[in-house]
Parts: sequence; C-alpha cells; structure tokens
Amino acid sequence: MQSVRFDTKIAVLLSADLEPWQALNVTAFLASGIAAAGPELIGEPYADADGTGYLALFRQPVMIFAGDRLMLRAAHGRALSRDVSLAIYTREMFGTGNDDDNRAAVAAVRREDLDLVGIAVHGGRSAVDKIMKGTAKHP
Repeated sequence: MQSVRFDTKIAVLLSADLEPWQALNVTAFLASGIAAAGPELIGEPYADADGTGYLALFRQPVMIFAGDRLMLRAAHGRALSRDVSLAIYTREMFGTGNDDDNRAAVAAVRREDLDLVGIAVHGGRSAVDKIMKGTAKHP
C-alpha cells in the first residue's frame, strides 16, 4: 500500500487531565467542527462486500495530542495568528446539555479567560506543526 502525504493536517489537542470519557467526548465534538468547516475533508461513503452502506469519513488522519493548560493556551494563541480552521471546547461546556447553552457558555467568557480543555485545528502541515509545538501524542 502506498503512503499518502497530505498538504494539510488535522490535529486535536486535549487537556491531559480529562477523564477518558471526557477526552473522547471533546474529541468527537471538535472533530465535528472541523468536518463542518471543511466538507472537502470528507471522503466518499463506504460499503462492505455485501453492499451495506456506511457514512463517509475524513480523507486524512486526525492526530490527537495532549498537553497541560499552558500548552493549550499557547496553541490557541498560535492558532489564532495563523490561517487555520479552529474549534474550541471549554470546561464550562461539560455542564451544559445543548448547543445553545454551549455557545452561551463560550460567549460569556473573554478569550484570554477561556478554560480550554481542547482545541482542534485544520490547516497547512507546517502551520499545524507549529501550533502543536511542544505537545505529545495522546497516550
């Protein structure tokens, strides 16, 4: 099988202190934001040998990283200064139960005071690598 090198990269950075269910939940929410912003990132639908159809997925891998609060804030700042798509998830969003309340929780806090527990970015490989500088792959 031939290896494919993509011009762009999708990366998720999670707070290392999240419970496993929280990390999975945040990753799913952030990936949905990237998918919504970049429909061209989605491939063709799948089908098995019996012809059963399945939903399309991202065309490229999604890299998952972990870091502490300072790394999240630094990566957020670097993402804002680059031409990338950016999704965020804040700690307050764990206490809400719907999309309207999630947006209200974010809107109530100034950018520098956001309690980030996860961010996702999509952009050029070099830009995403610079944004994720200093982080490690999620265990």
